[in-house]
Amino acid sequence: MQPTFSSSRILQPVRPWFILLSLLVALLLNFTPTAAWPWMPDWVALVLVFWSIREPRRAGMGSGFILGLCMDVADASLMGQHALAYVLVAYFAASLSRRILWFPLGQQALHALPLLLLVQLVQLGVRAMPGFTFPGWSYFIGPFVGMLLWIPLTFVLLLPQYQPIDRDANRPI
Repeated sequence: MQPTFSSSRILQPVRPWFILLSLLVALLLNFTPTAAWPWMPDWVALVLVFWSIREPRRAGMGSGFILGLCMDVADASLMGQHALAYVLVAYFAASLSRRILWFPLGQQALHALPLLLLVQLVQLGVRAMPGFTFPGWSYFIGPFVGMLLWIPLTFVLLLPQYQPIDRDANRPI
């Protein structure tokens, strides 16, 4: 018997300010000095993929473009490198969202891995055009760590939606 991670609870609609707050926290996590470590995931890409899958109409290519420009300026990297990668990953995540949401969380994490690898590959391709050298295979560890963080991230980002709007001791949900 395969364990399932589904819940019988009904989720409340997500509030737009919470999506914005989570994307800004992810952006701030990418600004920390630890973001340069090879095993640290790209937090913006991870949260953007999550919200592009869960709420494709509220978080998508536009937010990916703006966050990508912020990352380009903060990293002093080639202008448009992160923006292009985030726009592409938001597009593919939104287009696959209905399919991915049918799977349990473990398999959703496996579906998120190619999307996170796409971000790294696009950034590597943009850097390779002007002649930057290959950073090494450790450059691709971050998406695998992001895949492992998918399940805890899902529980953290969906936590505000589990709470009922009006608190009632007799309410079963």
